[in-house]
Amino acid sequence: MPDHTAHARRDDTPDESRRERLSGTFDEDAELYDRARPGYPPELYDDLAELAGVRPGSRVLEVGCGTGQATVPLAGRGCRITAVEAGPRMAEVARRNLAGDAAVEVVTAEFESWPLPEEPFDAVVSATAFHWIDPAVRMGKAADALRPGGALAVVRTQHVKGGTEEFFTEVQRCYERFDPDTPPGLRLPAAADIDGSDHAEEVARSGRFGPTVFRRYEQDLTYTTSGYLELLRTYSGHRALPEAARNGLLGCVAGLIDERYGGRVTKRCLIELGVSPRR
Repeated sequence: MPDHTAHARRDDTPDESRRERLSGTFDEDAELYDRARPGYPPELYDDLAELAGVRPGSRVLEVGCGTGQATVPLAGRGCRITAVEAGPRMAEVARRNLAGDAAVEVVTAEFESWPLPEEPFDAVVSATAFHWIDPAVRMGKAADALRPGGALAVVRTQHVKGGTEEFFTEVQRCYERFDPDTPPGLRLPAAADIDGSDHAEEVARSGRFGPTVFRRYEQDLTYTTSGYLELLRTYSGHRALPEAARNGLLGCVAGLIDERYGGRVTKRCLIELGVSPRR
């Protein structure tokens, strides 16, 4: 599920080798992930209802539910959900978070190999997880899972310019020192400079869906030093660093927040919803 980058290097568009290497890191500490990862703005669910027809009684397949950051709100809106999650620890926490809701089933499986049920779904929803699915499989299988006229709804997130801007410029020095994959001098993009053309093009190439409609939301979240470090520990790129480098990076980040920013920083995320109707 959700992996949006904490600094300017983007972790949500991995190449194939990076995708395979990093995708399993989320399950290592599902409790931390559940505690630290934010949810999505309420208006996103309103737009899902408008654009994808996700309403009470809708049959929804969620791909990569994590610990339920999007599943819980969808269940609260009366959807009947089958949520597929590859990480067994993540799936277990999701079941706990959704306990008592008989309309939700959490399945521990990789979406690529999970057999689709005979009854098609009204919508396939994937919240900050679709990029972890094998690109050779994801579009075709999502289309196969849908009834005619059903919709694929993909949520993507990216850290963008805003919030405590000077901190996110200064913190690049920490990443350049401890993370060798960080290009020097990299800066966060402005939300206005980001579009969804890569996703829209992938959808169009599949030949299985109509044109994609996008909605965008900006979300500012403020963290204490300890809260921000918890968030960083959930990111795949950070978890994949050697322990010494990871500890050095986190110490550098913590020192900067405490010494120059009073123990508190605000991060701005761009959240993009793309809805594509099945042909």
